[in-house]
Amino acid sequence: MKYSGILRIGFKLLVNDKGKFSALLIGITFAVFLMMQMTAMFAGILNRAFSTVTNIGATIWIMDPAVNTATSAIPMPDYLLDAVRSMDGVSYAVPLFIGGALVKLDSGTYQSVSVVGLDDTSLFGRPELEQGSIQDIYADNAFMVVNDAEFSKLENPKIGTVFELNDHRGVIVGIARVASNGLNGVPTLYTTYSRAIEYISTTRFTISYVLAQAKSEAAVAGIKQQVAKLGYVALTKGEFNKQITNFYTYKTGIGTNILLMTVISFIVGLSISGQTFYTFILENLEKFGALKAIGAKGRELVYMILFMATFTALTGYGLGVGLVTLMIWIARSRLPNYAAMITFWNLELALGMVILIAGISSYVGVRKVLKIEPFDIFRG
Repeated sequence: MKYSGILRIGFKLLVNDKGKFSALLIGITFAVFLMMQMTAMFAGILNRAFSTVTNIGATIWIMDPAVNTATSAIPMPDYLLDAVRSMDGVSYAVPLFIGGALVKLDSGTYQSVSVVGLDDTSLFGRPELEQGSIQDIYADNAFMVVNDAEFSKLENPKIGTVFELNDHRGVIVGIARVASNGLNGVPTLYTTYSRAIEYISTTRFTISYVLAQAKSEAAVAGIKQQVAKLGYVALTKGEFNKQITNFYTYKTGIGTNILLMTVISFIVGLSISGQTFYTFILENLEKFGALKAIGAKGRELVYMILFMATFTALTGYGLGVGLVTLMIWIARSRLPNYAAMITFWNLELALGMVILIAGISSYVGVRKVLKIEPFDIFRG
């Protein structure tokens, strides 16, 4: 390699000063840790925000235009279901009810729950059962409970557990699991659509969403246009998830707070690493001057400084990612409600920030080194 010799010298200069090298690593590691932690929490919140969409799994969601999130449904009239079923390109369509209720447990305590009412005929969107039989959902007062992080709030019910919901008797006939836990911190119950609207007080309109399946992907655009003529909106699963993401990012304080903490983490890492790297350059000016005196070109010194900054930044990045991964693993094993998760986009964001820190630190060092005159060094 053309510059292997000068890079080897730079590496030895860097690691031999253990104090400065450790300070650089700690600064970048801490910055990466904070940036990753903040963005991982945001990713976990968003993943739970559209958990209903993920768990139900419908291809097309038809809703009121004012809906922002899956849990803030606006009731729609029954005729819309018949209208959607008669549209060109629709393979089938079913109603979905999502609402909140208050249940009274055996102990006499009350607990808020989220109730999902599935189409009586198809039970489309039903969760996978851990215990019980899906046919039991048609029994009197039957409900299925989701075994997730909020399960214990219902006092760990079993098959046959009885509770009271809005002065109606309810019986647990199945314990289910879902792909993603919810965000609102309340347990989830599944039942049939007819039972849900009977047990939970609603307006004269009862359908929260119409779930549809297109005959082909080419038919989706036509379905959207037909639904729009009725004054409603049809969104694919991906579009609905994106709408929910935009709501939490731009219309709540969550996105702003996470962004602010990420910027602060970047500034902390930049200030620590930039100052330490600049001090390191100042303390080694004589060595850089000596390299110039024996024939090292300015370009070679620039490559050496870039290598030193990049090596430190990437090492700190690896340590920071490892540290935050360990913390999230420990937290999730001990705290079921902990929502943080590492995704490709927050890994890429942290890497981009680290590269920017390395670039700015390198620029500061390069300017100082390029101004060195060997004569001044030896004269001093």
